[in-house]
Amino acid sequence: MTTSPRIAIIGGGPAGLLCARVLQGHGIEPTVYDADTTVDSRDPGGTLDLHADAGQVALEDAGLMDAFTALARIEGQGKSRRDHRGTVLTEFVPAEGDTAAPEIDRGQLRAMLHDHLRPGTVRWGHRLLRATPLGGGAHHLAFANGVSAEADLVIGADGAWSRVRPLLTDAAPQYLGVAFLDARFDDVDTRHPEIAAIVGDGHMFANDNDGRAVIVQRNSNGVVRGYVAFRAEPDWHDKAGLDLTDRAAVRSHLLREFAHWSAEMRPLLVDNDGDYVPRSFWALPAPLTWDRVPGVTLIGDAAHLMAPFGGHGTNLALLDGAELAHALAEEATIDVALARYEATMFRRSGELAMGANEGLRRFFATTSPDAPHLPPDHAREHRNYEAGAAEYRRRRAEGERAMGTGGVA
Repeated sequence: MTTSPRIAIIGGGPAGLLCARVLQGHGIEPTVYDADTTVDSRDPGGTLDLHADAGQVALEDAGLMDAFTALARIEGQGKSRRDHRGTVLTEFVPAEGDTAAPEIDRGQLRAMLHDHLRPGTVRWGHRLLRATPLGGGAHHLAFANGVSAEADLVIGADGAWSRVRPLLTDAAPQYLGVAFLDARFDDVDTRHPEIAAIVGDGHMFANDNDGRAVIVQRNSNGVVRGYVAFRAEPDWHDKAGLDLTDRAAVRSHLLREFAHWSAEMRPLLVDNDGDYVPRSFWALPAPLTWDRVPGVTLIGDAAHLMAPFGGHGTNLALLDGAELAHALAEEATIDVALARYEATMFRRSGELAMGANEGLRRFFATTSPDAPHLPPDHAREHRNYEAGAAEYRRRRAEGERAMGTGGVA
């Protein structure tokens, strides 16, 4: 672009931070606003895998693959599925040198992205209250701390309950009917060896035919995160008269609800260190599109919140951020750049979101003796990631040659 627009990125998660990093690589200086007080002021959740055809491509564009590789856990790609009795049904062990989808803790990824931005790029403690159009694509931003700002472009990277999204669409997240309790097991190899043996180096999925499941993930530093999941309303614990801070009461409740699960599997329900954290699954209507609105767009969960089946959420968020940044650097105007980015993002995210949401519904179906196995054929999945990565890099290189650009150093 021939001018330096005022770009405000609302949200300092992976999507917003990656977008800011790639913009800075192109000589464009955005400002990121985030409601958190610091980069590590809250628990960001467990681990995630970055796919060779999505998240890793974005990190390459940002010049951060070496930083990612230093933190990533190749062995964390392993996955298994058991039934509620503990019987192993399917298992995937990554081959030596397999880098199709290494794992990284969410907190580590966020901190890494933040550390590679110019100091002062992120304004912490800025929770957006509203964005008001001023005309010509400009917006006035009002924050809860009393600060206000104006921007020529507002990028909504503010997640499921985005304050930016209403500028583009009336779509709102819908509850998918599944709740879960997030628990953790610390120093797992020493203090919880039976759980360490079940989860291995990666993930373990277990479910029954009554809509109940346990999903556990190996994180870094000897931590395993566990998710006890079941079909329920979001306020199920209130209706049950259950105080989730009363650990003993929650454990008694889970032992009753999962009474038919084997003794081998029950420690996953009740041996956690710390309180249970209630969470729930929500998704935006899919496929979701909107008409072009000057001066505003969405990336990541703000644009295509979906069920966490398939691991697409953060991968798409990172790719969104990189592709939007490239479009802004390469196109003549903001509006042309947003049209280019959104057309690609709509095509990619819609199909994946529909598949992820349907996968969750089927996995937690209460009358499905033929529920799909998890994990799927991960050997084939990893090959697809690698093939997709090669194709994406080829198309990206062709685009750079046509534009006379060379990517981000």
